[in-house]
Amino acid sequence: MNRRSFLKKFLGSTLALFGMTGSAYYYARNIEPNLLTVNKEIIESNRIPASFNGFKIIQFSDTHIGFHYTLEQFQDLAEKINSLQPDLLVFTGDLVDRPNQYNWTPKLTEILANLQAPQGKYWIYGNHDHGGYGTEVIQDVMGQANFKLLKNSHQAIEQDVDRIILTGIDDVMLGSPNLTKALENTNPDLFTILLAHEPDFADISQKHPIDVQLSGHSHGGQVRLPFVGHLYTPIYAEKYVDGKYSFESSKMNLYVSRGIGTTRLPYRFLCKPEITLFTLKSK
Repeated sequence: MNRRSFLKKFLGSTLALFGMTGSAYYYARNIEPNLLTVNKEIIESNRIPASFNGFKIIQFSDTHIGFHYTLEQFQDLAEKINSLQPDLLVFTGDLVDRPNQYNWTPKLTEILANLQAPQGKYWIYGNHDHGGYGTEVIQDVMGQANFKLLKNSHQAIEQDVDRIILTGIDDVMLGSPNLTKALENTNPDLFTILLAHEPDFADISQKHPIDVQLSGHSHGGQVRLPFVGHLYTPIYAEKYVDGKYSFESSKMNLYVSRGIGTTRLPYRFLCKPEITLFTLKSK
């Protein structure tokens, strides 16, 4: 950590220590984590077929169920997602916070199964999904709920006579990501969306025929302070933290979700939880 980064973190931590008291603490602990927002983005490209014009994709990520995020809250989230009527639904990892300690119930599978998207429901592993011996149990739950796992694999999404490619990699931290395998036998001329839990993987994916990368993992920093920004993000979410990023050397755009739940500390401050509604637009 260089001197500038150290001073930024030190100042931020000091402000947080003295500022997160009283009403501010109550807001960060009890109010903002429940202020779900719907972030709306338009993805425009001449590589999007005309038949996909207006096609709606919803991304949700990092629910961390079990750590101050309940099944009742998850039920409300599912109802909100269904009310937006997505054509395609993607989950970019970290379903529960600690799989080995979570009390798995059929209710979770039922909520996931009731999510509706006529063109399919897809998901990828996050680091918390692999951690705590959760790899198999989470795959089983998601499979029962009709979510298809994209683990170094892809799926052609068809609309009329046209198609786009949806691909996903295994978790970077605790899995075995292989983007080359994920793109194997795909047509590089087709509009391609990559699901990758860790956003900093964009430094690799931008060198491949990828149009859009959707990620989570960062939580947007969870706690952000005026003039300071986020105080901390995990490894592989240190460069790209929140929102949209473009790359000069590539046509690819990266979108980083702030996610739904919290981890480590149950606070959000100036960093509301979100789902993202993407609408495709053909140039």
